[in-house]
Amino acid sequence: MLLPRRDLLKGLTLGAGGTMLSPLVAQLQAKAVAPATPAPKRFVFVVESNGFTPQQAAPVDYKRKSRHQRPLGGASEMVDFALTDHKLPNALEPIAPWKDKVTIVQGLSGKVCGGGHSNNFQALGAFGGGRGNGGESTAILGPTIDGAIARQLPGIFPHIGLGISKRLENNIIYNVSAWDENKGLPTMCKPDNAYATLFGSVAGGQARQEFAAKNNLLDFLKDDIRKAQKGLSGQEREQFGAYLETFETLRNRQSRLNEIQDTLREKGPVVSDKYSSTVETDRLDAQFDLGAAALICGLTNVLTLSSAAGVRDFDICFTGLGLTKGKHHTGHGGSQNGMTWYEVSQMIRRFHFTLIARLAKKLEAVPEGDGNMLDNTLIVYLSDGAEGHHSRCWEWPMVMLGNVAGQLKTGRYIDYPAYGFKGHRTTGNLYTTFMKLAGSKSDATFGMQDPNLKDIDTHGPLYELFA
Repeated sequence: MLLPRRDLLKGLTLGAGGTMLSPLVAQLQAKAVAPATPAPKRFVFVVESNGFTPQQAAPVDYKRKSRHQRPLGGASEMVDFALTDHKLPNALEPIAPWKDKVTIVQGLSGKVCGGGHSNNFQALGAFGGGRGNGGESTAILGPTIDGAIARQLPGIFPHIGLGISKRLENNIIYNVSAWDENKGLPTMCKPDNAYATLFGSVAGGQARQEFAAKNNLLDFLKDDIRKAQKGLSGQEREQFGAYLETFETLRNRQSRLNEIQDTLREKGPVVSDKYSSTVETDRLDAQFDLGAAALICGLTNVLTLSSAAGVRDFDICFTGLGLTKGKHHTGHGGSQNGMTWYEVSQMIRRFHFTLIARLAKKLEAVPEGDGNMLDNTLIVYLSDGAEGHHSRCWEWPMVMLGNVAGQLKTGRYIDYPAYGFKGHRTTGNLYTTFMKLAGSKSDATFGMQDPNLKDIDTHGPLYELFA
């Protein structure tokens, strides 16, 4: 049965869209020849600006004391329990359908990064660099974890960075990702340009001209996809169907703000092209759509989505959620629209997890191996500002969705001992864990060691996270 199936796939005629569809077809061909070939692993990093308060990461019924009531923020002993019978906090509720694949990690420090309004490249790099004129360093002393994993899991695009800036004129910025020392990785901030870069660029000759003329990926590809589908059966046909559905999403270029719950708008928004919208929620929505398509197409295995991360953008205002004052105001305890700073922060974060949930749902819809794409993907959410608006990096809350082909023991809440206590661990330990998940054989701790923790063993990965 394998030979006809392989020949069928080799004989697919994809027309003008062949170059763009070839990564997906290559995956199907490889599986037809060697069905036991492991599915590719994928990592997605979602980095939001302005801090992630540890209380907002804890289950509703778990009374975690504030860092002012605990030694340097955190418990003196490790806390580890299943999420099964616990309700996720308000901000994380959108990912509740995948609670058995969620891991909430608290108590990890990143003191070596410096702190401030943003830790910039240090957030994903776990390295230092001192503090600059504005109190934050933009030094790049090595690769960030997304850049390092991109080397481990190369793709057509080794790494894709998508995001938003508060400055509409910004097209490409360098803010959180790095390939190596002094080699930042770009974050594309204009969805229209990112759309053309990621998808128009892989078409060539007349096909490229046609793509530019139509400026709509689905119009360019749909006939070829449907033609290919007719020659397939079983899982391959399902996978092509999911592929087509992904591009249907890209075709919807209109604002989805009227679908967002918890918005303070009294009336629905003005319908606009979200790919060129001035509204930050539209642009971030578009970037998540593009990121999902890039993963499903096989364009990359490592994606970073930046929500105004970096010291230059941390005070962005989410007007699409009905707000008129930015995150700097919120970070200093400012209220607005009848909400406390905490409620405003929760609402903004919930919007981000709504987008994460949509991404997870899209990946889950694509068959892969004995499961789906989400089974082989890890989505990591964190803030570049660690635990607060003026962070000191005593602790760095992170939320993970996915188990990377069963390698992680998920559905857990883990709170490591506080800074300075036996058993304390750092963000570098977690990033070492990610490297191991990606296939690294080394146990060397990622980033820089904290010199103030010389009496505590902070080497190696977090073995307790492995299944």
